[in-house]
Amino acid sequence: MTLDDLLNQVDRQFQDSLDRLCDLLKIPSISTDPQYRDECRRAADWLESDLNSIGFSASVRETDGHPMVVAHGERSSSNILFYGHYDVQPVDPLDKWHNAPFEPIIVSENGQKAIHARGASDDKGQLMTFVEACRVWKDVTGKPPAGISILLEGEEESGSPSLIPFLKENAEELKADLAFICDTGLFESEIPAIITQLRGLMGIEFEITGPSIDLHSGMYGGLAVNPIQLLGNIVSDLFDADGRVTIENFYDGVLELEPLHKAQWDNLNFDQQGFLGDIGLQLPIGEIDRTPLEKLWSRPTCEINGINGGYIGDGFKTVIPSKASAKVSCRLVGNQDPRQIRDNFRSFVESRIPSDCSVKFINHGLGGACQMPTSDPMFEIVRSALTEEWQKEAVFAGCGGSIPIAGYFQELLGMDSLLTGFGKDNDNIHSPNEKYDFESFYRGIRSWIRVLYNSQA
Repeated sequence: MTLDDLLNQVDRQFQDSLDRLCDLLKIPSISTDPQYRDECRRAADWLESDLNSIGFSASVRETDGHPMVVAHGERSSSNILFYGHYDVQPVDPLDKWHNAPFEPIIVSENGQKAIHARGASDDKGQLMTFVEACRVWKDVTGKPPAGISILLEGEEESGSPSLIPFLKENAEELKADLAFICDTGLFESEIPAIITQLRGLMGIEFEITGPSIDLHSGMYGGLAVNPIQLLGNIVSDLFDADGRVTIENFYDGVLELEPLHKAQWDNLNFDQQGFLGDIGLQLPIGEIDRTPLEKLWSRPTCEINGINGGYIGDGFKTVIPSKASAKVSCRLVGNQDPRQIRDNFRSFVESRIPSDCSVKFINHGLGGACQMPTSDPMFEIVRSALTEEWQKEAVFAGCGGSIPIAGYFQELLGMDSLLTGFGKDNDNIHSPNEKYDFESFYRGIRSWIRVLYNSQA
């Protein structure tokens, strides 16, 4: 068997691969909506059957929520756990779709064909690149690649409530040398990337109470405290003139970027003006001594996600409100302690509350950042394979968002993750008219073929 034998087989059966992806996309596996519970089960059953057909030992595993699909090939001296999710986001607003969300269509724009359907990119198209690569391997060699296990989740889009218990209960079965996660994308839709840094998250809500009732602003204005003004002062105090967050010890545990990664990021020539221009902005914010990609990928943030207080209906009402509230999230990096950040944020707010006012807090998401060491030889194997396939130098990149599964794998299974995917910036994930380009699907399959071949050579 040669690499060309495998890559040529991808070409021969690509139409069949597309047909299988479309069959999976037709299943409305919306995990957050109880009325689609049976459809989530149908998607799990479909994947179980498909994986068994290519030589894996696959089974649907029950949870308190939607089921998991677990598959195993022959064990090897080096073993990989591939992770993906088969559930999808709701489709609202339905009137913004050009086609029925679960009736996949092929659209051609500017010479580029794409599959349009909910889940096409997030994450059914992505996970099927790996499944189809394993199918090609089996069709050429007679069996799937050795050392591969697969875990497909059905609740990623609804907070993964069953995932942690499942990982704990099945830790010994699922442990591997490394996890592959295919739920990311190409840098600026062109350059293949391996995500080595993910930001963590601390979410919190606080509500300030001032006067016991809403007040007439003419009768009490100028003497009685206004909780909205107080909240505004607190929010303003969160940042200094240089764009740094002023919460006590906020930057404890923040690591400087490794020289290799910094050099790669600098060579990407990130178009900051174009990035902001696409959303109608021009002027960057944040730490003035940091590059744009550092701000997006390797530096912590504090964002105000929502403010509520006073009269917000139609017309006008001259009122000093009794209460005002805000929702705040911090994206965390390196070794920042999310619990300590939360405690310090609470102290920051409490120290600014007058003695005749009160504040209460509601905790939301909490999770640490993930940083993957790239010393494992597999990282260079994958980077080389991506470079060969896409004919552009693959890079180790960061990600401003949070992908909790990578942290769970580190914490519960003691293994790092290699995150790479083939989505593009305009795939409209979570939005109407989600799509996955033929190029992403085709080169994604070929990329995994190269990875599997080079890792087993």
